[in-house]
Amino acid sequence: MFKEYFQYKGISFPRLIYSEQGLREVENEFQVRDDDVFNVTYQKSGTVWMLEILSLIHSNGDPSRCRTVPNWDRGPWYETILGLQTARSNQPPRLISSHLPIQLFAKSFFQSKAKVLYTVRNPKDVFVSLYHFAQIFRPYKEPGQLDQFLEQFLEGDVPFGSWFDHVKGWMGLRGHENFFWISYEELQQDLRGSVERICRFLGKQLDARALDGVVENASFQAMKQNKMSNFSLAPRFLLDQTHSSFLRKGIAGDWKNQLTTAQSENFDRVYREQMQGLDLSFPWDETSPQPSPPPTPGSS
Repeated sequence: MFKEYFQYKGISFPRLIYSEQGLREVENEFQVRDDDVFNVTYQKSGTVWMLEILSLIHSNGDPSRCRTVPNWDRGPWYETILGLQTARSNQPPRLISSHLPIQLFAKSFFQSKAKVLYTVRNPKDVFVSLYHFAQIFRPYKEPGQLDQFLEQFLEGDVPFGSWFDHVKGWMGLRGHENFFWISYEELQQDLRGSVERICRFLGKQLDARALDGVVENASFQAMKQNKMSNFSLAPRFLLDQTHSSFLRKGIAGDWKNQLTTAQSENFDRVYREQMQGLDLSFPWDETSPQPSPPPTPGSS
């Protein structure tokens, strides 16, 4: 049972921290409030980073709460057994985290004014991070060889299902005033500018000093040193950090150090097949050279 998965509407979940009953309650019974803010990602896409950013924005850049309250209490993953209890008991305005695909999300959200911030990351880096995470997160099955796990990832045969389906599903909300998306890569390239954009979406005004506080305390190094954010307080039966830390590198492009050329090309092929038709480009997408226009009549 320790590493047993179950299926809920075609998506795999580890039984130790999720349950069918809990997922049904989240989907059908959880009452979303208009002032709720949801931090939504596919796993290993910057969830903890965005949670830190949103926590600091809420406290006007003051890191006190981030240094005294574990992040899983500040922004609980409400699809977990314990997270659902915490989310229900937290005082408004609530910050709630989730890895759920859109079709399993709380139905009451879609009749509310609650906000979703969706962070998306280069799927090759997601895969690499997930591969290492699966080796230390005990509810997950051992990932085996990288090549084998890559095939499972590309087929969506991992917890929370297909990255491609997850992203395409949530991106269907683009244009809705209560939906905001940003990439992990944008956060890395311009954290301050990204925080300013997030604040505008939330309707939250921060002065320069508060903004400085958010940027400084949401850095990877600050989170790695903060025991309330680095999961060092997580029980060993859930997370074994003796060989690798939960916050591992916090960089973009590490897949280049992990995947062979053949693996990368196979990934690219599946990516193109899965993402065709999505009228959207991401920072990691290669821009194809545009064909030259045909000559106009009379030109030489």
